[in-house]
Amino acid sequence: MVVNPRIDCLGCRLANNQEKSHVIFEDSFVTCLLDHKPFNEGHVLILPKTHIVEIDEFDTEHILAVMNAAKLMTKAVKTLFVPDGVTLSQNGGMFNELTHFHMHIVPRYKEECFGGFYTQIPQYAEKDDVLAATAQKMRRVIHHMFS
Repeated sequence: MVVNPRIDCLGCRLANNQEKSHVIFEDSFVTCLLDHKPFNEGHVLILPKTHIVEIDEFDTEHILAVMNAAKLMTKAVKTLFVPDGVTLSQNGGMFNELTHFHMHIVPRYKEECFGGFYTQIPQYAEKDDVLAATAQKMRRVIHHMFS
C-alpha cells in the first residue's frame, strides 16, 4: 500500500510513528493511539496513515480500515473500562484542529452530561507514565482478542 504522508502535517507524523505517541494498534492503513488530552482513560484517536483531511475524501479501502479499527477500539474500551457507553466523533472543516482526519473513541459514564463532552475541553495533557500504563493495558486486551 502506498502511504502519502506530509511532513508538515502533525496527523501524518503521528500516524506514521514519526512523533512520540502511545500507539495501541496499527495496520497498513491506520494507527490508533491514545489522545494526549483524554476526556477519560482509554480515549483513543484513529488516524489514517495517508494524508486525508475530510471524511468525504476516503476511498472504500481506507474508510473500511477506519471503521474496522473503530469496532476493535470500541470492543477494547468496553472490555477494559466497562463504560456506560462509548462516543465516536469526528470533527471536519474548521473544527478539525489537527487538519488530518481523526476519529475519537471515548468511553463515557452516566454521570457525564453529553453536552459537556463537547464543551469541557481537557486543559492539560495526561502524564506520559499514565498514558504508557493505559496503552500497555489496552495493547494487552487487544492481543487477547486476537488470541
